Amino acid sequence: MNKYKADETHNEQLTNQLLEHMNTIEIPKELDSLVNAAIEKGKKTERMIIMKKWIRNSTATAAAIIVGFVGATNLSPTFAKSLSDIPVVNTLVKVVSFIQFDYHEDTYEATIDTPVLEGLTNEKLEATLNQKYLEENKKLYEQFEKDVADMKSFEEGGHLGVDSGFEIKTNNDQILSIARYVVNTVGSSSTTMTYDTIDKQNEIIITLPSLFKDDSYIEIISENIKEQMRTKRAADSNLMYWIAGEPDAIDGFDRILADQSFYITDQGKLVISFDKYIVGPGSMGIQEFEIPTDTIQDILVSNTYIK
Repeated sequence: MNKYKADETHNEQLTNQLLEHMNTIEIPKELDSLVNAAIEKGKKTERMIIMKKWIRNSTATAAAIIVGFVGATNLSPTFAKSLSDIPVVNTLVKVVSFIQFDYHEDTYEATIDTPVLEGLTNEKLEATLNQKYLEENKKLYEQFEKDVADMKSFEEGGHLGVDSGFEIKTNNDQILSIARYVVNTVGSSSTTMTYDTIDKQNEIIITLPSLFKDDSYIEIISENIKEQMRTKRAADSNLMYWIAGEPDAIDGFDRILADQSFYITDQGKLVISFDKYIVGPGSMGIQEFEIPTDTIQDILVSNTYIK
């Protein structure tokens, strides 16, 4: 048995205390709508987990691990070493695995890792993002439990898996881009990704519309993506993209969403992301398209983020 696994009841109390504390923090008005929208979007995210501690039990249990980094002198040397290996965003900001919801029983498995930001001087932004991540994963786990209960009500049972974690796409002096994924497995698998891109210097969340002077970016980027799809497909006959207006493309890709998933690379390039099954068959997986800066240069607000 993992000697670091805390008592389930105690963990639940700690989690509730954390939520109560976060709920007392006033959330800036400019972030409130963004967070609410992101939480809703989180219901509908290969992977590099910064730190992942597996909690296994022979019975069906869910455990939450809360790891403190300030004054954690009671940690074992081995565990403290694992913490010291976590990449630091800069001298102040850390991204770590904070709470894990874990469930393993027969044909039902869930491992849900939640990232946490630590060290932002904008404490309201930090608390808002951390609460958003926690709430999203708490809802994901609760839905998993409900689905398991539904499957168990049938004599034949079923197979169900949820794997969720996060990946640091960009980590430099200015930009932090966090990708959070959810892989649902019921027979076949589906994968969704959500992203947060943060200006660490000004400590604000960067949105796709905020990068551009007007909404003309939607058409310009969409046309570039379709051009890239055709070029890739011509070079590799195994690739398949669904493009609107083409034969057999019943519901093909036409335009990106105004708030399409994106991140900014370490080199300052804009990357547009599509979930599995959105622009091609499931075998294509998550699809990403780097947009050439010269294609969007004239409509950029500035080159602060996009180079």
